[in-house]
Amino acid sequence: MFRSLRRALCTAAAALLIPLGVGAGLAAPTAAHAADAITAAAGAGYWHTSGRQILDAAGNPVRIAGINWFGFETGNHVAHGLWSRDYKSMIDQMKSLGYNTIRLPYSDDIFKAGTTADSINFNGMNTDLQGLTPLQIMDKIVAYAGHDGLKVILDRHRPDSGGQSALWYTSAVPESTWIADLKALATRYKGQDTVIGIDLHNEPHDPACWGCGDQSTDWRLAAERAGNAVLSVNPDLLIFVEGIQTFNGVSGWWGGNLMGAGQYPVRLDVADRLVYSAHDYATSVAQQSWFSDPSFPANMPGIWDKYWGYLFKQNIAPVWVGEFGTTLQSTVDQKWLSALVSYLRPTSTYGADSFQWTFWSWNPDSGDTGGILKDDWQTVDTVKDGYLASIKAPGFPAGGGDNGGGGDGGSGSTPACTAAYTVTNDWGTGFNAQVTVTNTGTTAIKSWKVTWTWSGSQKITNMWNATYTQTGSTVTAANADHNGSVPAGGSTSFGFGGAPGGGSAPSVSCTAS
Repeated sequence: MFRSLRRALCTAAAALLIPLGVGAGLAAPTAAHAADAITAAAGAGYWHTSGRQILDAAGNPVRIAGINWFGFETGNHVAHGLWSRDYKSMIDQMKSLGYNTIRLPYSDDIFKAGTTADSINFNGMNTDLQGLTPLQIMDKIVAYAGHDGLKVILDRHRPDSGGQSALWYTSAVPESTWIADLKALATRYKGQDTVIGIDLHNEPHDPACWGCGDQSTDWRLAAERAGNAVLSVNPDLLIFVEGIQTFNGVSGWWGGNLMGAGQYPVRLDVADRLVYSAHDYATSVAQQSWFSDPSFPANMPGIWDKYWGYLFKQNIAPVWVGEFGTTLQSTVDQKWLSALVSYLRPTSTYGADSFQWTFWSWNPDSGDTGGILKDDWQTVDTVKDGYLASIKAPGFPAGGGDNGGGGDGGSGSTPACTAAYTVTNDWGTGFNAQVTVTNTGTTAIKSWKVTWTWSGSQKITNMWNATYTQTGSTVTAANADHNGSVPAGGSTSFGFGGAPGGGSAPSVSCTAS
């Protein structure tokens, strides 16, 4: 998404040439079968497509149910919010809320020599990022996401940090640079199946065309050139291709018009790697004619069918709604989000035989949508997050070794730990506590997490020797960089302050890897 007053969209009516609805002689998977097929174990390895579904390495259907975490595409050249929190604690919180994938926007600036990441707080957090380049920080985020069992989609959001571009190239960033940087990323993460694919370019729009045959403006042809270049160095990746703005005189959201893809499909050299991507927004971003239709919101499924839904319904290819969001302040926007969530198909009914999605955004500093986090970068907007509950999906197996940058590395035994919680000082309005973690297994552990739930209204105010997330009264604390490794029979500890005081010590659980 382009963070500014960015859309001047015309919505001229025109007839759609492609038939809609399930059909075209293609059998779609049944809902009952799909709901049975999705399991918490699905998602291992690299993924591929089959009809409208995405399958893991073992052929299990998977559902992307994720979140956009932007910042690498801005002048900060790094994911936002690291001025407030440790990156690991935010990824832990994403996982705890049920998001299983991170879409990570970037600009080609991060490849330039001398580019530095700024606005990172190294005071007791993010210490392992100090002195790293933007690409090295991206490595750390990818590795920890894989450790947590999240997948990552890299999104070439902008040619440079200055702003979004209509086409995939500019005078300063030619197509050759775009493709070279895409290949560099594909090579960098080859063998790390945490990174499942690359979104080739964010929100192509007028004068971008689809199927017009002009090499300088035909986004479909450019996507083929770039997608095949990526697959030439890393054939395991999925290639995510967004729509455009206008096809045959019918306009819509930037990147949201895939009307031409049925007639002019993207052709890749490696089969079963193509995922189409649409963006869709509400009135907090821009007005569209369909919002004022007397039948709204009942008219919306037909709108979505026309622009991109037919690709899924006709079993042509998977469709990933890579961005959708709203401030949720108006009744219209609330009705829009409710209708869209229903259209994307609830996981409990359809399993992974559903539309894929990543919500915009995790960040609260998205001017026209806000985020899942509120302005303190800690508190969850539970109302907004609640709208997404029915379409969230199981997480994926944690990556290990070179295949995702985390996990226990196959130690040959099951890691185990216990934790003991002790209140060390309580003055009524606040308290301090210490938690001791003991390795009860037979081999060293590399990392640990401790979880507890208070019976009262206590909140963490600060923590040392660990990072944490708190959702309601439940706290999850994870090791710091220096104390994750604990030998068999050994112990380590962390402490924290909280408020108010007067609470009893809760039961705690410990997990290790």
